[in-house]
Amino acid sequence: MKRRFTVGLTGGVGSGKSTVARAFEDRGVTVVDADALAHRLTASGGGAMPAIRAAFGDAVVDPSGALDRARMRAIAFGDKSARARLEAILHPLIRAESERIARQAPGRYVILMIPLLVESGDPRARCDRVLVVDCPEEEQIRRVMARSGLERAEVEAIMASQTSRAARLAVADDVVDNAGDPAGIDAQVEALHRRYLALAGPGQ
Repeated sequence: MKRRFTVGLTGGVGSGKSTVARAFEDRGVTVVDADALAHRLTASGGGAMPAIRAAFGDAVVDPSGALDRARMRAIAFGDKSARARLEAILHPLIRAESERIARQAPGRYVILMIPLLVESGDPRARCDRVLVVDCPEEEQIRRVMARSGLERAEVEAIMASQTSRAARLAVADDVVDNAGDPAGIDAQVEALHRRYLALAGPGQ
């Protein structure tokens, strides 16, 4: 069966991916959120928890049986090998579930919202277009500190674990500029929505 036309939506932490995703959802587009799937897989009883417990021990599991995200984040961002082990558990499960949802989604195209799309290999293997949400790095830091209460050094560590802004832009087919007024997002998304409908072709 031919894959549905797929747009990979990505961007650095704090760039505004969720805002852009909501604007597409307002137009009836299915957005498959990799972060939301990761949260489901690492909740109490989630499909990834037995392997995570086996790999990292009870110290990363909270009393409810869910992943202790703060503890896991401290381990993963301080140790590249630990992060790689965690990703090796989560990424195949997230990918399989993303593909299942995308196959069943209505509409002429779907969006895969994947923060680490560029980092996880060739995005063209999964997506027909790569859409990057972009803003200056200082704005990313400001937004994440404001919404999460993290210290600047913690935000910078998260950003350092992601690919660079320049590397994301280098693989982008399309870019949403989220550096200024959020009201400008809707017009940009409307133009992209029309472009993707045209590229996707008639419904099957």
